[in-house]
Amino acid sequence: MTHRVSAYRIVDDSANDVFNVVTDISRLPEWNAAITTVIERPEHLCEGAQWTVEIRALGQTWHSRSTVETLDPIGRVFAYRSAPDDGNPSFALWTWVVARHPHGALVTVASELHPLTFVRRLLLVRIRARQLGRKELVDSLAALEAATHSPLGTISRTNPGGSK
Repeated sequence: MTHRVSAYRIVDDSANDVFNVVTDISRLPEWNAAITTVIERPEHLCEGAQWTVEIRALGQTWHSRSTVETLDPIGRVFAYRSAPDDGNPSFALWTWVVARHPHGALVTVASELHPLTFVRRLLLVRIRARQLGRKELVDSLAALEAATHSPLGTISRTNPGGSK
């Protein structure tokens, strides 16, 4: 059972500048409220590179290890797989796409949650997906815009071109 959530925002900044912030692992806690600390980060971000962060969500704290699957600075696509750093096989696939837009950059984030244990499949994934879709993704996109030092933007919880 896979749960998908996504959001987008038009950020009043250049697509390249926004992509640089999204892919700067050391800046994650600056614009992602669920990430409290970067514990370990790669010297150079490339496919296969890993980093570890501390996550606070659902009233709990845990370490999450992410591995880059796609890093395309020309197409401005950044995709990675994240999983708890405790051996649990559950994981999430995250994809960030930053495109040029007449008003700056169109930033789209999508997450596929893959719960592979009984408790996560039956209970936690529904709560986590709802939390991500209703609040966390939208808040992260707003904070991302603030991190690029841009004051303007619009938010939508649907995919670009989709129904609202």
